[in-house]
Amino acid sequence: MQDAGSHPLADHRGLAHLMDAARARRDRAHGKRVTFSPKVFIPLTHLCRDVCRYCTFAQAPKPGESAYLSPEQVVAIAHAGAEAGCHEALFTLGDRPETRWRAARDALAALGQESTLGYLEAVALQVQQETGLLPHLNPGVMSGEDLARLRGVSASCGLMLESVSERLCEKGGPHQGCPDKRPAVRLASIRAAGEHAVPFTSGILIGIGETRRERIDSLLALRALHEAHGHLQEVIVQNFRAKPGTAMAGAPEPALEDHLWTIAVARLILPEDVSVQAPPNLNPQALDRLLAAGINDFGGVSPVTVDHVNPEAPWPLVDTLAAACDVAGMTLVPRLPVYPRYVREPQRWLAPAMRAPVLARADAEGLAREDRWAAGDASVPPPALRRGGARDPSLDRVLDAAAAGHRLREDDVAHLFTARGGDVERLRERADALRRDVNGDTVSYVVNRNVNYTNLCYFACRFCAFSRGRRNADLRGAPYDLELEEIARRAAEAWRRGATEICLQGGIHPDYTGQTYLHILRAVKGAAPAIHVHAFSPLEVWQGAASLGMPLAEFLAALKDEGLGSLPGTAAEILDDAVRAVICPDKISTAQWLEVMATAHAIGLRSTATIMFGHVDDAGAWARHLLAVRDLAQRSGGFTEFVPLPYVHMESPLFRQGRSRKGPTWREALLMHAVARLVLHPHVRNVQASWVKMGPAGVQACLEGGANDAGGTLMNESITRAAGAAFGEELPPQSLEALIRDVGRTPRQRTTLYADAPAERIAASFAAGDLTPPVNTPPRRAGARPSAAPVRFGTA
Repeated sequence: MQDAGSHPLADHRGLAHLMDAARARRDRAHGKRVTFSPKVFIPLTHLCRDVCRYCTFAQAPKPGESAYLSPEQVVAIAHAGAEAGCHEALFTLGDRPETRWRAARDALAALGQESTLGYLEAVALQVQQETGLLPHLNPGVMSGEDLARLRGVSASCGLMLESVSERLCEKGGPHQGCPDKRPAVRLASIRAAGEHAVPFTSGILIGIGETRRERIDSLLALRALHEAHGHLQEVIVQNFRAKPGTAMAGAPEPALEDHLWTIAVARLILPEDVSVQAPPNLNPQALDRLLAAGINDFGGVSPVTVDHVNPEAPWPLVDTLAAACDVAGMTLVPRLPVYPRYVREPQRWLAPAMRAPVLARADAEGLAREDRWAAGDASVPPPALRRGGARDPSLDRVLDAAAAGHRLREDDVAHLFTARGGDVERLRERADALRRDVNGDTVSYVVNRNVNYTNLCYFACRFCAFSRGRRNADLRGAPYDLELEEIARRAAEAWRRGATEICLQGGIHPDYTGQTYLHILRAVKGAAPAIHVHAFSPLEVWQGAASLGMPLAEFLAALKDEGLGSLPGTAAEILDDAVRAVICPDKISTAQWLEVMATAHAIGLRSTATIMFGHVDDAGAWARHLLAVRDLAQRSGGFTEFVPLPYVHMESPLFRQGRSRKGPTWREALLMHAVARLVLHPHVRNVQASWVKMGPAGVQACLEGGANDAGGTLMNESITRAAGAAFGEELPPQSLEALIRDVGRTPRQRTTLYADAPAERIAASFAAGDLTPPVNTPPRRAGARPSAAPVRFGTA
């Protein structure tokens, strides 16, 4: 062992200088964010075969007391945590107590288990399945075989290295008689975690007799393991607390300055992507100093259970942590027990059984969802956004450039979507000010009817809960294919009820050709000659043209001649082919979608543009989508509006297969409307909020953050309902106008192309009677009409 003077940092006494350097390194790698994990602490057993001289967690068996928590007790604790908004179930227990204690062996036998780790595996699985919490397992030393098994039921695992000092294991040392505290044993376990791709937590314990040089050696050992395997999420720098009743009850605790020195050194030694954590309950009066020393994580904080390792030290309130961060110019952000970079690579870092549970709790950055809101879910009201946090000065430049109409860089747009705390409101206020300059204080809406003429589709979009195949009549409702007479009847009824627009879209029926779309247009215009036909996504247009062997421009001109007035901007999903390869691999590409729209605009057909977000995408994909729409809008001037469509997850096959998130968070949904207003300015004047996705209260929030349009009354909305949304199929003018007035704005009934609706249409819309129940015609038998060879796209 080298002496303390042999390492430059070991003898460094300039604490202020060290902290400044550590803080700068922290800010460079992690920005002005501090994370924490909302958790529930589950002490599965207090028995342990080790006898650390400072520990009160490990206890001897007590007559009449169970050696282990029962499965029912474990699940009850987890349920309490889930109800309190936790994401993590932290299991802490002693090392293999059955090798020392008969009481442990007997208890395991009664539970039908052969080992503590086997029981841990069983109850961790039960907690995850019954509560949705993500287990993080701290069972002590684990072999590679142990880790391989436990990986299947946990999001992450952990083992404190504590120290690489062999001295501490000698007679009289704190680790005397502790076989699992041998440095080589613990390093082997941490190494095995890396070899098995387990996202891992480790750390050092300071003040138990080690030297500063030995602390540095410990940090260097952890750095080497991470450089070899990339699996260390965080390193905890924990300060020893003397506890009554232990052999080290009288030992001096490390001074705060010593703790700060170690934190700063850890930040300087460890790789930048490894988080540095200090438990906030062990220094609750020095949170500002811990932040100043370079930590970027407060670890797990529980609203319902004590710290069973340090029960004398209560957890600080999250509001207390947030206030300390605010003072330090930082923002407190919740995370999962598995860190974002591992969430973004689930194939490598998560067992197959854990991928869906992790994604279900993740936001677009791989951090924790901050609330339970989901698009289309009427059971959870919109939450309040967390205020405070650091003001990001770089936002001012970006917001000023956007307001001036400049094209933003992709990384700047992506950065806008990462706004947290008070920056969210600052961004929304700027977007709303721009909305006011462009649109004034009126909020427009259109009286329209949706007609989805078939739900049969031979494309395999993995997010879609609307489409059916001929063979799945028993799934999610019956397949249908409307007769032209029914389409015409609905158009005529819409006109009588005051509609100015009929919106036509459907699945891509295997028998449909371009002639089908022309026939549909003739039927609609024959029944309601004055109605505006807003119809056919770019996918339908491309498929129709290809099925007839016609150039896009020629087919679009034919549709226009038959009465097509404008195109909906659907089938865009995310204009990023890497994302499309996951969610809609056989659909048209980004370039093809843009080509249809550019061609339509060139022949005088306007269109909307949409984005469906919150599934497997991220801020970078959103930025590329917005810029692609902006660039085409600047060239063609053809987009009437931009419509953010939050992904409704409930019945989506992609979500049900465990392959997507639960849609955007509330913060992300609000940001999409605000960022769209800023990025698309001045080339797209209107931003619409969808009430079937956001709900009425969500629309109101969007109207206060950049949106100026409330969409349409719809009359028959079925696609979002099929995905599991709870909001109704129609929102009549009276309800829409009340919603608009409730936020202090003036409603304006418009046409599809944003002219004022005629007075007689407005009067008819307010006098509308009940809808006649729609008739969904069952599919025709195969061969009942001519069939063309299906047009194929993509790679699936």
